[in-house]
Amino acid sequence: MENSAPTEGKDPSVFLSEIIGAPVIVKLNSGVVYKGELQSVDGYMNIALEKAEEFVNGKLRRNYGDAFVRGNNGRSILFSPV
Repeated sequence: MENSAPTEGKDPSVFLSEIIGAPVIVKLNSGVVYKGELQSVDGYMNIALEKAEEFVNGKLRRNYGDAFVRGNNGRSILFSPV
């Protein structure tokens, strides 16, 4: 990744494809939050996660091996470096 600001002049899907394998937090329109490792993203901003955890109202609800989030359900995706 470049030393410049990560989102400066970049298409979000391009940036996300550069951080494949990194930990991310995905917030849905419903308020549900998923934390896991980003495995793939496509042009519709559909996201596949591994080692996914689902949080509702800040509390862990479920652990998933894999999770798929449709792009139209997502509100934000946060890069969560370790």
